[in-house]
Amino acid sequence: MRIPLIAGNWKMNTTVAEAESLVRSILGRLDKIAGVEKVLCPPFVSLFTVSELLKGSSIKLGAQNMYFETKGAYTGEISPLMLSELCEFVILGHSERRGYFGETDEIVNRKVKTALANNLKPIMCIGETPEDNKAGRAEEVLNRQLSQSLNDIEPTHDIVIAYEPIWAIGTGKAASGEQSAATIKFIRNTMTKLWSKRMSQDLRILYGGSVTSHNIAEFISQPEIDGALIGGSSLRPEDFLGITNQAATIKLSHPSIH
Repeated sequence: MRIPLIAGNWKMNTTVAEAESLVRSILGRLDKIAGVEKVLCPPFVSLFTVSELLKGSSIKLGAQNMYFETKGAYTGEISPLMLSELCEFVILGHSERRGYFGETDEIVNRKVKTALANNLKPIMCIGETPEDNKAGRAEEVLNRQLSQSLNDIEPTHDIVIAYEPIWAIGTGKAASGEQSAATIKFIRNTMTKLWSKRMSQDLRILYGGSVTSHNIAEFISQPEIDGALIGGSSLRPEDFLGITNQAATIKLSHPSIH
């Protein structure tokens, strides 16, 4: 049985003081929500502060990125050794990293390998551009991203895949529940070919892209979808709590959907 996961990606938002305030505003209520794994991913500068606040709670901590080397002359980069003392998860291959900073599938592959070698669980993002989607190339793109980003990586339950269609991220235009479920089913079938049917059935696959407390039920009620990677809504306490609570309630009341 796949445990649902809701991860909040704060992106380049919140000062350390704002991060502390945000965590304090949700900590007690978020901690009480059972049946779903909860992960907060603040900016690097707030990781230590947030990790101290989360001690003793059921809420996990994740980073938004990392470099594929453990140390060296890489000014401005963050090593997995620096993260592993604080975090359990790390987001890798986000479309903003791929688009704005030129990260390729090969780079994502190296990062995933390094994360796993340093006891970090990658939330590996994949997704097609609006142009690829309109041209009917979504499956081709996703197949390439999966095969190249996971090249030479042994099957493991420590990887989470997040499907984030780029045309839906931050646009307010989320894919429909049926659309995203069909694509995630394709991803799971692709993972059957890359790994095995058993591993693909155990693999947690999230949806991300303009998810709010008003539409989360549409996604989380789909059997193929195991949770969500939340952007803007994770910065709004009531919205993020509503998303997490609905995810837990729906999955617990319908165990057959996961």
